[in-house]
Amino acid sequence: MTGNPRNGRRYRTLCDQQRRLGLPCWLCGHNIAYEIRGPLAGRHPLAFTLDHLVPLSRGGDLLDPANARSAHRRCNSARGNRTSVKQARASRRW
Repeated sequence: MTGNPRNGRRYRTLCDQQRRLGLPCWLCGHNIAYEIRGPLAGRHPLAFTLDHLVPLSRGGDLLDPANARSAHRRCNSARGNRTSVKQARASRRW
């Protein structure tokens, strides 16, 4: 029996790689509070989450780096499994 792929090494590695990029939220364009880690990150609305360009429920690949995006927890939750997103505001990070 296999475990939850989101708890697997490949998924954690992908999250760590995406986190190291330090990119702003792809949905709203604002900086992500990457310093929030551990138990607090699970509930903090400005913490990093790995979002998927093509939602998993719509056939997106969980482990494909090309499908991975950095997002705030609240932005990721608000988007749900929709494929369209509001136009992100310009970030100050060029």
